[in-house]
Amino acid sequence: MGAIYWLSSYPKSGNTWFRAFLQNLQQDGDAPVDINELHTGSIASGRSWLDEVLGFDTADLRHDDIDALRPAVYEWSLQSPDLEYHKIHDAYTFLPSGEPLVSSKATRGAVYFVRNPLDLASSFANHLQCSVDKAIERMASPDMSFVKSERKLNNQVRQKLLSWSDHVLSWVDAPGLNLEILRYEDMLGDSLATFTRAARFLELPHDRPRVEKALHFSRFDRLQEQEKTDGFKEKPANTPSFFRQGKAGGWRNELNEEQIARIIADHGPVMRRFNYLDQSGVPQ
Repeated sequence: MGAIYWLSSYPKSGNTWFRAFLQNLQQDGDAPVDINELHTGSIASGRSWLDEVLGFDTADLRHDDIDALRPAVYEWSLQSPDLEYHKIHDAYTFLPSGEPLVSSKATRGAVYFVRNPLDLASSFANHLQCSVDKAIERMASPDMSFVKSERKLNNQVRQKLLSWSDHVLSWVDAPGLNLEILRYEDMLGDSLATFTRAARFLELPHDRPRVEKALHFSRFDRLQEQEKTDGFKEKPANTPSFFRQGKAGGWRNELNEEQIARIIADHGPVMRRFNYLDQSGVPQ
């Protein structure tokens, strides 16, 4: 019987990079997969997925009404003979009924990607096409959402992100959730062990030769080159590039002292929990 493994993250935390690895791992081909053909499952907020399962157009429904229907959509995965892997940027929230938005029945587990918010700020600003200061402000907002307006039809439905800290805690402290946490920095610095652990958790092949090949085919520079040559359909229209740097520690050259202090003030406890700050509050 099928069920869903969620690939969850605050935006710009390594989710798409991991999906490229995942498809290379599953396909086990002789060449890298096309980044414009990442068939690892629809994003949880994809309107076409919801409409197809529900059998009607959700365009005229309000956000809260759509949210109430989303668990039932995901439960259709239980009819599949195979496990499914779906990207999600929504925070782990609950409906008025007490049911998780993602449906506890449909969810087999989740991989949660977490990234140092000091590095995330510049990438998020690039993604949103706003200033770094504005991105830092949005990362601190408990009301942050994608597709917040109900007056414009979008190919995705509303996604409640909450603040960066609240998003992280909503997933990592979700009651009863089968969870594997991957730090972006470990994905970069200890790739083989980190991606092998994730593949094992997701009930996928995780022998060393296959993982090494999938990692080789999904190297960040390969993804950048594909985007440069063929574009990337998931890139927001006004964003110069989706695969920007793929590094850790760039914040030291990209943020000023005031911006660093604001992020630490906003997210210090969670940063400390994931070793982005030492016990004295100094960035690591």
